[in-house]
Amino acid sequence: MQRSILSSDALGVLASTLPVVVRSENVRIVDDAIAATAGAIVDLGNATPSWGDDLHFRDGTWRTAGWVLALDGLNFCFWSESADPDVRWQVEYGGKLFDGYWALVAALRRAVDDGVVLWEPDTLAGLSFEQVDHMLRPAEATLPGIPLLERRVRHLNELGEGLLAFQAASRRASRAANPVESFVLAAEGSAARLVELVVRWFPSFDDLADYHGARVRFLKRAQILVADLHGVFGGEGLGRFDDLAVLTAFADYKVPQVLRRLGVIEYAPALADRIERRELIAAGTAEEIEIRAATIWAVELLRQELAEHGTTMAPYEIDWALWQAGQTVEAADRPYHRTLSWFY
Repeated sequence: MQRSILSSDALGVLASTLPVVVRSENVRIVDDAIAATAGAIVDLGNATPSWGDDLHFRDGTWRTAGWVLALDGLNFCFWSESADPDVRWQVEYGGKLFDGYWALVAALRRAVDDGVVLWEPDTLAGLSFEQVDHMLRPAEATLPGIPLLERRVRHLNELGEGLLAFQAASRRASRAANPVESFVLAAEGSAARLVELVVRWFPSFDDLADYHGARVRFLKRAQILVADLHGVFGGEGLGRFDDLAVLTAFADYKVPQVLRRLGVIEYAPALADRIERRELIAAGTAEEIEIRAATIWAVELLRQELAEHGTTMAPYEIDWALWQAGQTVEAADRPYHRTLSWFY
C-alpha cells in the first residue's frame, strides 16, 4: 500500500515518521491486513471514551481543564518492571482496585477528594516529592510504586510554573480569571495550535526522537491532552476544536500490541524475542522509534482504507477504538514492548 499523506499534517507527525516506516528494519506494516482490519475497526468499541464514570473529575468549569492537564502530565509508563507482570502499581478508590491508566485517574480523583487543588498553578508548582508520593501511593505498601516518580514530580511542578509564566507573558490574560482558562483559550479553538502551545510552555510534552540524524515528532501526550479536553467537555467550551482531524494516533505501547494482535504490524524475530522475554527496549533506539512510527502509520492507513469505503473516522478515533480493545487481554496476546519513557 502506498504511504502518502492524504490528511492534514499540521503537526508534522506524519511527515517525520514516514521515512522511519520506509527505512525500518525491525517493524513492518502488513499491507494485506489493512483492508481486513479496517472492516472490523468500527466493531472494536465505542470510539469516544466515556467521561461520565465515577473516576474522572468533571465539574464543567476550567477546573476540569486543569485536572486533565495534570492527568496528561502524568499519563505515561504504568507497566510493572517485575518478572511477574501482574505485580504492578495499583490504587484503591471507592472500594475498588485499579491499575494502569485507570489507577492514575483514581489517584488524582482521590487527591481532589483529599483537598488537593490540582487545577491551581501555585499548587502544582509547589508540590514536593513527598506530597506527590503520597498522592500516587499504591493500595498496599507491599505493591510497587508508580514508575518514574521523580520525573512525575518534575512534570507537575513544570505545569504550574509554565502556566504562571504563560499568564505573566500573555496579552490574553485579561480574557480569563485564571491561567488554565487563559492557556486553553489562547489556542482559539485550534487543536494544532494548542499542541504547539503545550510543547512550548511544558517541555516534558515535547515528544521528539532522533532517527539516523533526522528529527521525528510523535507528540503523544500533547495530542492526547487536546483529545481529552474535547472528550471531557463534550466538544463545547474549552473542549471545542475545529481541526481535531490533525491529531494522529497516540503512539504508546498498548495500541501497537493490539495492531500486532490483528496482524497489522509485525516485528523482526530478534525484536519479537526481546519483547516476548519482557526485555527493556531503550527509549530512542531504532527499534523503539520504529514501533511508534509504525503505529502512527498503521492507523493512518486504516483511516485511508475506511475513507475509501465511505466511513469517516479520524485517526484519534481509530486509536481510541484500538486502545479500548487493548484493555481486554486475549489468550493470543503477546507482551507489549517495555520502554521506560515519560512520553508514553
